[in-house]
Amino acid sequence: MSGLAFDVRTAPEERIVVGAADHNERGERKDEAGDRLAALYGLTPKVEGAIVAAVDRQLESRARALFAPLHPADQADLLERLPTRKAEDLVRMLGDDLDAEMLSYLDEATREEIVDVMGVAALARQLPDLPTDDAINIVEELEQDEIDDVLAALPAEDRVLVEEGLSFPEDSAGRMMEREIVTVPTFWTVGQTIDFLRASDLDIEEFYLIFVVDAARNMLGEVRLSRLLRAQRPRRISEIMETDFRKIPVTMDQEEVSILFRRYGMVCAGVVDDYGRLVGMITIDDIIDVIDEEAEEDLMALAGVGEANVRSSLWDTLQGRSSWLLINLFTAIIASAVIGLFDATIEQLVALAILMPIVASMGGNAGTQTVTVAVRAIALRQLDRDAAMAFVRRELLVAALNGVVFAMLSATMAFLWFNNADIAAVMAVAMFANMMVAGLSGTLVPLGLVRLGVDPAVASSVFITTITDVVGFFVFLGLAALYLN
Repeated sequence: MSGLAFDVRTAPEERIVVGAADHNERGERKDEAGDRLAALYGLTPKVEGAIVAAVDRQLESRARALFAPLHPADQADLLERLPTRKAEDLVRMLGDDLDAEMLSYLDEATREEIVDVMGVAALARQLPDLPTDDAINIVEELEQDEIDDVLAALPAEDRVLVEEGLSFPEDSAGRMMEREIVTVPTFWTVGQTIDFLRASDLDIEEFYLIFVVDAARNMLGEVRLSRLLRAQRPRRISEIMETDFRKIPVTMDQEEVSILFRRYGMVCAGVVDDYGRLVGMITIDDIIDVIDEEAEEDLMALAGVGEANVRSSLWDTLQGRSSWLLINLFTAIIASAVIGLFDATIEQLVALAILMPIVASMGGNAGTQTVTVAVRAIALRQLDRDAAMAFVRRELLVAALNGVVFAMLSATMAFLWFNNADIAAVMAVAMFANMMVAGLSGTLVPLGLVRLGVDPAVASSVFITTITDVVGFFVFLGLAALYLN
């Protein structure tokens, strides 16, 4: 049998013995395994507690000694979890010992607080140590006067790169790309390329592709590192380079870039300007950030809470939520007005007031389920014209099947509750109708908003809630008024 054999070796002290008879021993071993797992991360509860204690007691040297060995991501995680005042005290203690890479891992709200404590001069000293994409990501979030001060304090070479990055549209490939790339000509050999990589003082921490360009920096191909290392030294780069590659336009929206990476399983891609010249690259770590950012943005928009987070001020939180609550108030008034049209019917039969919320709630939840699937499909560019029609038909079929099932269940419940077959019949018809309306509106509303140029993640939930409430109340009470009187 041919193939590769993998010899996985484990240190004796890390092996876990399975099958101990005694329950207490198993529990102890489980705890030890948990401790070993926690040890994989630098920021353990013990370390965090020690750093907090050092900050509280103003032990600067101890705080530095405990904080410095942590990975920048763990450092950022700690600062985000600390109360604002303690986080600021820790940053003051660190001074210029603060790791520049840590800034790129912070969320926007915490980074703004940290930068305020650091000051513009300290930030300018830290930025040259970062890749250009991280530096631009930090600078673009500052106020314009702060941006001017930071740019003025940067070395000339770094200032040019940052200014050029800021000239590209916001949330574009140009903003997120890294300028540090490896390029070689087609006539080089594999041996020359490897020697160049070893001898050069490359200011790139990680890269996966070597880009092949001509004298005008037009992309001719790309070579994966894995292929380069497996090729014989005398072979030309032109012989091993891939010519079927994807180039990212510098103005492409970051969401479109993430879709491209996801669809084709890419880990790195070159970025070209309007003339086709190679100007940078985007790597998978940048895409992960974009996917997280876009997912969080859509989630917050669907919930109507804007860009709020746990560190937002009271005023910002109130502003972000009150606007959507005000819109919901007006839509609730519309639903209440529909109920008011049938006040006489409700007065005659109290059971209607009891059962009304069930119809509206089921329709609202069904609509939310459908619109969530629709918004995700729209975000992933999965709904072209034909796919959209197929999606609408499928969701209507699902709504019809759910409508039949829950109409029967709700009718049975209403009959057992009030012992009235007429009320049960009204309940069944209203439930089925509202489930159908929920399925239809859950697909057509987001698709319609896209046609109008409106983000469906932001506005869909308000429309769906209003439609299902109004239709649910109108059908239920209208049938009751016609059939029960």
